[in-house]
Amino acid sequence: MAVVLRLLGEVTAEVDGLPVDLGPARQRCVLAALAVDADRVVSVDLLVERVWGGDVARRAQSTLHSYISRIRRVLAGAGGVAIVRRSSGYALTTDVTGSVVDLHRFRDLRAAADAEPDDEQAARLLTEALDLWRGEALTGVNGDWSQVERDRLTREQQVTRHDLADVRLRLGHGGKVVVELAEQAGAHPLDERVQGQYMLALHQVGRTAEALEHYHQVRARLVEELGTDPGAALRELHQRLLTADAPAGGVTAAVVPRQLPAAPALFTGRVAELAELDRVHGCSATGGGGMAVISAIGGTGGIGKTWLALTWANRALHHFPDGQLFADLRGFSAGDPRQATDVLAGFLTALGVDHQPQTPDARAALYRTHTAGKRMLVLLDNAATHDQVAPLLPGGTSCTVLITSRHRLPAVLTRHGARPVHLDVLADAEARALLGAAIGEGTTDRRHSQITELIGLCRGFPLALGLIAARVRGHPHLVDDIVADLRDLGLDALDSDDPDASLPTVLSWSLRHLTDRQRTLFGLLGIAPGPDTTPAAAAALAGLDPAAARKALSALEEAFLLERRPRGRFGMHDLVRDYAGTTAHGLPDGVREAALERVVDFHLRTAFAADRLLSPHRQFLHPGLPAEGVQALPLSDATAAMAWLEAEHATLLATQRVAATLGRHLVVWHLAWSLDTFHVRRGHRGDAIAVWRAAVDAAAHLPDPATRSRAHRLLGNACSRSGRHDEAAEHLDQALALALRHDDSFEQARTHTTFAFACGRQGDDRRALDHARRAVDLYRTLDDPVWEADALNMMGWFAAHLGDFDAARAHCHAALALQRRHHDPEGEADTLNSLGLIAHRTGDHRQAVDHHHRALTLHRALGDAYEIASNLDRIGHPHAALGHHDRARAVWQEALGLFREQGRGTDAERVRRQLDDLDRPSR
Repeated sequence: MAVVLRLLGEVTAEVDGLPVDLGPARQRCVLAALAVDADRVVSVDLLVERVWGGDVARRAQSTLHSYISRIRRVLAGAGGVAIVRRSSGYALTTDVTGSVVDLHRFRDLRAAADAEPDDEQAARLLTEALDLWRGEALTGVNGDWSQVERDRLTREQQVTRHDLADVRLRLGHGGKVVVELAEQAGAHPLDERVQGQYMLALHQVGRTAEALEHYHQVRARLVEELGTDPGAALRELHQRLLTADAPAGGVTAAVVPRQLPAAPALFTGRVAELAELDRVHGCSATGGGGMAVISAIGGTGGIGKTWLALTWANRALHHFPDGQLFADLRGFSAGDPRQATDVLAGFLTALGVDHQPQTPDARAALYRTHTAGKRMLVLLDNAATHDQVAPLLPGGTSCTVLITSRHRLPAVLTRHGARPVHLDVLADAEARALLGAAIGEGTTDRRHSQITELIGLCRGFPLALGLIAARVRGHPHLVDDIVADLRDLGLDALDSDDPDASLPTVLSWSLRHLTDRQRTLFGLLGIAPGPDTTPAAAAALAGLDPAAARKALSALEEAFLLERRPRGRFGMHDLVRDYAGTTAHGLPDGVREAALERVVDFHLRTAFAADRLLSPHRQFLHPGLPAEGVQALPLSDATAAMAWLEAEHATLLATQRVAATLGRHLVVWHLAWSLDTFHVRRGHRGDAIAVWRAAVDAAAHLPDPATRSRAHRLLGNACSRSGRHDEAAEHLDQALALALRHDDSFEQARTHTTFAFACGRQGDDRRALDHARRAVDLYRTLDDPVWEADALNMMGWFAAHLGDFDAARAHCHAALALQRRHHDPEGEADTLNSLGLIAHRTGDHRQAVDHHHRALTLHRALGDAYEIASNLDRIGHPHAALGHHDRARAVWQEALGLFREQGRGTDAERVRRQLDDLDRPSR
């Protein structure tokens, strides 16, 4: 069903081309307020402000909900479009192919045109984008928000028209656009881009003299009204026309980028800092090459660096006739920082460069060439390092650069002569001006007291004050409630709508009082794997000795950045951890990587040691040397090993994911290996599949073919245990093929053993017996008695299922002798279970109970929950045969609980039927 929501004109909705009645104007305004941010959550407060503006009645929210309910009913038949409720607001979802909202279709087409190298195609895309407009945007929707949004969209439309004109001029279509460009030039007499386009169109239709005369008119107007000459691009075009270096159809239009975002509406104060930037710009304008670096004291986020930069830049636009470039470098944001070479590509495109070199150095050189001699502003927001910034510094000495960062960027200061402008919290007078403008009800003693208390609660922090001001503007009648909430709850009272804006404020205050070591540990804990940590892991992460790590953890706990949890663990609230992760991006790359390598190695070494305690007869595969200074946590015995693995399980899974991200393929593989025994014994079948899938991927990068064979074998085993038999067979076939190709007899034997289990789980006992027999032969050739015993027991098990009880008993007794001789309690328990089965099948139920009980005792000692459940299931059958129904019922009920915990639904259902049969009266 075709659904279209139109905003570029009168706000309407169409379903399959037919108009839909959206109701009154405010109801349409609600839809528009959601549609402009389609597929993103719009908070209730923001929706109310967009629809009702500052004049908000107490019942506005309930009215909003009523409007949304009506719109939902209107759109109920429109498949793929819905309004959904989220925790903080509403979102208009558009789960269909292509853009449902014409505004987003317009922007998609613009983006496609920007990326299109073929001018004919780009012109088609831009024309299609402009054809979506049906008059002034948001017609029929009133209010302050709609007017601001309408103005912004009109500017977008105008920029798109300019872009289309550039493309058509590059195609030599000056004759087709000269009339339109004449109108544009008259409507925008100070826009140098439009004037250049008109001059070029005149030239392409053979009216070069007229174009040159127009240049003189434009220059005179700029000097008279702005006190400035034309920019470099327009001057260059004029010169080319003068020297006849621009044959018709061959001149590229001068491109004046205008990427600067709007100034923030709530900005206030910062008089001294603005004056300093004016002074710095004065140096730059006289050829001093000055650059302003805006940084926060202590690297605090939310101090207002970007607000100051945007405010000053928008006030100083008349100083930059050649345009403005802007980039958020995401140095301290979610996700990876932007690479300078990618930013350069965007800058060069904005400067009209179609064909760009691929190497970073060549791209930076071309960028400097195109900016040298121009009076431009380059705003580099949220920078992380000097290396990220240096390639983006323009050529020559006539441009001005603003850089915002949570680092002081000393290399930019020393190498490039940048001038720092340091920011602190707002002074009381500035904070009072910000809040006073928002409350806006005179200077009564009551209002004066409220503002004073709010300033005290926020301690002058700009982001907190801005958020409170927005709340007050949206709900002026709730000032008393806001003050009371802040007084009682602190800034946590503001985290429901925008936690990223409120909670980081509280954290920033706390970070100011920490030492460098404590701040570093706080940041590293934000990127460390797992939901929580221990002192030993924190010591490895930060490269500290245990005493220093404990001291730093205690300091973070005292600052309410960390909470102590049971069993000696420390954890963070999820949002606190997110903030900690952003602070970690302020650490040098080497510090973060080294910390992750240390903590990954700590968890791997301890998991490896734990696995050795759980399964001492398992093949010894040492993971290699750890990172410098990393030691495994000492574990006394198998019980301590199992307890540590249980406590750290989620962290170990996360550690494997981090290792994969770091490209540490051998660590990924060894973590899967070290967790395998634990996963089998605890019945974590889904996790076993996940870690072995990761290990299979990692093994493809490792040189040892045995790692690939083992990974496929153990993934096959995990799949088989989960009932994924086809997938299991595929991986086991690959494992056996690899082992045969590389003449690895041990892996062949282990794969036959795993194949035997897999066949048995599918009920193919004869094929299982054949695989077990092959495994015995191989283990004997290898002189490996422990694994030979394991395979002998399997032969006994499957022989018993086939009814050959004498052979089964002989195989099992031979296995038991080897297992006791070599002290293998796990193998002994398995063989006792097999003997229990044989005894039960041959009518010796008391002997069966005895065998199964002894096996259960061994499995309980090993902590093997998976086999404990299976044991309990098995022991119930001879009890039932002996008439011991109470004992059978008890063991089967315990087994049923364990099966359900382990997600073994088929086993649980079978035991439930056994219990039902047990409760039925015999006939």
